[in-house]
Amino acid sequence: MSDKNNNQFDAHQIRCPKLGHAVTFSYCRMENKGLPCFKALDCWFQSFPVEKFLRESLTQEEWENAFEGERPTKVQSLLDLILAAKKQD
Repeated sequence: MSDKNNNQFDAHQIRCPKLGHAVTFSYCRMENKGLPCFKALDCWFQSFPVEKFLRESLTQEEWENAFEGERPTKVQSLLDLILAAKKQD
């Protein structure tokens, strides 16, 4: 993803339906192992032209990995979050 750390939308905040609290767009852009969260398009489309921004920022391969691949189940997402939290301890 080009320009990962300098983007005009990074400070925007919304409530994350996965986490249940406010997050910035900068978090959503990198949440998926350096790629955008698979829900980023659904969550941010009302705030700014997120699809246009991400299509211009991502390579075709990154776009496919983030949005066209198999999506994790809710259980898998929770397990991934638990494992990530344990690693931070």
